[in-house]
Amino acid sequence: MLVPALRDELAVPTPASRRPGQPWTPIDNGLGTAGSTTQQTGPIRIGYARCSTSGQELAGQLDLLERSGCRRVFSEKISTRVRVRPELENALVLAREIKQAAPDQVVILTVAEMKRLARNAAELMTLTAALQSDGIQLELLTGPLTGIYDPTGMGSMLFAVLAVAAQLDRDYIREKTLEGQKAAAARGRHGGRPPVIDPDSLIYANALHAAGTPVPDIAKKLTIKTGKNAGQHPSVASVYRALASTGEPDEHSTLRSVH
Repeated sequence: MLVPALRDELAVPTPASRRPGQPWTPIDNGLGTAGSTTQQTGPIRIGYARCSTSGQELAGQLDLLERSGCRRVFSEKISTRVRVRPELENALVLAREIKQAAPDQVVILTVAEMKRLARNAAELMTLTAALQSDGIQLELLTGPLTGIYDPTGMGSMLFAVLAVAAQLDRDYIREKTLEGQKAAAARGRHGGRPPVIDPDSLIYANALHAAGTPVPDIAKKLTIKTGKNAGQHPSVASVYRALASTGEPDEHSTLRSVH
């Protein structure tokens, strides 16, 4: 069976005497039979690394996967709350293709830690069951279950307990984050980008608008004071939104701004 994904992923060792244009000659492999070589290959490790936000780094996970001997590593920056994670799917597809092409070949999906794989305990258990049914092993490089995951006996029970603990830890962190955001909002501190038009500029914009100044002219008289666009004029749309937050612009001013 030809597996296109293997064409660029795996390298075949070639004896030094084999070169393009050279005639074929038998090689004594030291077993007394010329030309018949039997090469034992080790397990094929497919690595997967993930972090939740673009501000986080994958370097630590990638180093671990490289040192573990992964022949191909898939990585992505995506939250576990996203149901479909493309690079994880690509890693699973490659692992299954290799296993189907060579059923006797040991194929291992390797990750730095358990929480990189799934959103919750149920999804993690479903994934491990699917890997087991496909004949693909799971390897964890850190944590209490470091090594090849054993789906039988105490290993399965401990894996389930740790999966639930990881989900509870994730839920606890999320709950504390939401509590912190609510407490900050109650004290008047809101997250997100600073407003384009600050309160002082909004008062000035309302005064100009009340005097009949067209909205495009109001935008040219205002200056953004914070953020990456500091020193520039706000857009006409931003001025309209700011005025609408204190009262809709009247029809006459809108017509004047258009003309």
